[in-house]
Amino acid sequence: MALIDDLQKLVEFESPSEDLLACRGVIDLAVQIAAENLDSPAEIIEENSRPVFWWGSKNPKVVLLAHLDTVWPKGSYLPTWNIDGDIAKGPGIFDMKAGFLQAIYAVKEIPGSNSKVAIIATTDEEVGSQTSRGLIERVSKTASAVLVLEASLNGKVKTGRKGTSMYQISLHGRASHAGLEPEKGINATTEIAAVVIEVAKLANPEFGTTVVPTVMHAGTTTNTVPALATLDIDIRSFSAEELIRVDTAIKKLVASHPEAKLEVTGGINRPPLELSATTELYEILEKVAKEIGMDPIGQASVGGASDGNFAAAAGARVLDGLGAIGDGAHAPHEQILLSSIPSRVKLLTAFIKELIRD
Repeated sequence: MALIDDLQKLVEFESPSEDLLACRGVIDLAVQIAAENLDSPAEIIEENSRPVFWWGSKNPKVVLLAHLDTVWPKGSYLPTWNIDGDIAKGPGIFDMKAGFLQAIYAVKEIPGSNSKVAIIATTDEEVGSQTSRGLIERVSKTASAVLVLEASLNGKVKTGRKGTSMYQISLHGRASHAGLEPEKGINATTEIAAVVIEVAKLANPEFGTTVVPTVMHAGTTTNTVPALATLDIDIRSFSAEELIRVDTAIKKLVASHPEAKLEVTGGINRPPLELSATTELYEILEKVAKEIGMDPIGQASVGGASDGNFAAAAGARVLDGLGAIGDGAHAPHEQILLSSIPSRVKLLTAFIKELIRD
């Protein structure tokens, strides 16, 4: 299958987000693959010094959104490409190089679709989309639909995603000798420990709101009262109001010692992808699936965020998880089911046709 050959090329071209040269190279490769398969050329655009793949309309009715960066440092997933029966493995194969190619091969089946459809693939999604967010929001504001080719959940599309917030708290105390005169110091470790307890209380299971203290650093030597401690916090929720509630609470935190200083950096990164943005497209997808003889696709809400969150916040109708069927995103067993690709391409092709019909 030609798609599998193209997929091997994309996967073997490792493209960790932080390696800008590698990201430029994978976009060059994607443009080459598009030229070999589509009736009009793709191009590379620059967005805040980051390369972005763009094929099709500059004012698209339907946007097929993907990313070609991965979480895997070069050489960290070995072998880089492997097929065992129906399973293909490799860095980024599931998240989400297979999904990108499914988009290429879907529009290949729709002559003239470049007048109404755009395929956009970025290279910084895995590190927060700081450079590509503006582009995604601009194109989403005028699009009728944004289809995100992120990996499926066991074949189900994703109609809900949690929004995310990220913070770092710095606690400034005062150093002193831990044995001779600890009372003259302000212990940043004990101060940050109190903050950890307060932060953890902000979680709210009713809305799927998780507030997780993650990385913590404190102190310099074993015989010195720590003068500085830092704490990273990961927050996720299906509710925008919840993210705002937690944001307000974290920014009101104060140190317990009157002479200690507490600083908060960070904030809300991605708004939630809520059902209000996805239900209409999901219903259309299920109708299309039935018309082409497929079983119901199914839907799911998940904790991870994607660029679909930004598209929805910009006002677009969004459907996520239209990519590959497989398992192990960001995990050592990252893989896809090769036999599922033809049906996923068929579904996406029919879905696009339905959405661009005048």
